[in-house]
Amino acid sequence: MQYMLLIYGDPAAGPAPDSPEAAAEFGRWMAYSQEMAEVTVAGAPLEPVPTATTVRLRDGETLLSDGPFAETKEHLGGYYIIDVPDLDTALAWAAKAPNASYGSVEVRPVMQIPMEA
Repeated sequence: MQYMLLIYGDPAAGPAPDSPEAAAEFGRWMAYSQEMAEVTVAGAPLEPVPTATTVRLRDGETLLSDGPFAETKEHLGGYYIIDVPDLDTALAWAAKAPNASYGSVEVRPVMQIPMEA
């Protein structure tokens, strides 16, 4: 079964960029990624929120907005797609995420759509 781990964090709650704490945090993320390499299907960090553009189609007109769809304190910072036996295993991996102590990790099953022959 595949699950997506959506990594959220409040930029104000994490370490300051270019600080020794940020370097240590990066090291923890690299170790976490290496630890779960055998179950990882895909994953990547995302560029910061100011680089996001939201697209909407209303009455035949394409509307573009800077930033994410919703304004929140926690921002989506990256994701992993993992292939594990069950939800409990996915939740255990989520609990090990370096930001779990100050952010959150949303765990969602990836919908399996059978391909027709």
